[in-house]
Amino acid sequence: QVQLVESGGDLVQPGGSLRLSCTASSGFTFDDFAIGWFRQGPGKEREGVSCIGVSGGSTYYADSVKGRFTISRDDAENTVYLQLNTVRPEDTAVYYCARYYYRDYDCPLPLVRSLFESWGQGTQVTVSS
Repeated sequence: QVQLVESGGDLVQPGGSLRLSCTASSGFTFDDFAIGWFRQGPGKEREGVSCIGVSGGSTYYADSVKGRFTISRDDAENTVYLQLNTVRPEDTAVYYCARYYYRDYDCPLPLVRSLFESWGQGTQVTVSS
C-alpha cells in the first residue's frame, strides 16, 4: 500500500524558515511520479502550493509562494522537500503531499486535488509571533 508521510511542521515566526519533508514509506517506484504539496488553512479550501515532476525536471509554484518556497526531491531517499522561507501568517495551514495519479508524467497544471492520490496525514505549519 502506498503511503506518504509528511513531517517538519512547526510554529515559526513571520519571516522565518522551515523545511517540510514528504517521504514514501513503500509501495511504488517513487521516482516515476510527480509529487505535489497542498495546504489547507483554517476555514479554507485545500489549495495546490507546489509540485515537482519526474526526476525533478520541472517545478511549479502557486503565485502566493513563488520566490519564497522551493521544492526539491531526493529519489534515493524517496523524499520530496518543501523549503519555506520568509513565511507569512497567511502561510499557516496543514500541509499535505500527494502523488500525481499518472506515472511518468510531469505535474498537471493547474494542481487539481482530484488528480492526486495517496495523501499523507498532513503536517501543521503555524506562522505567528
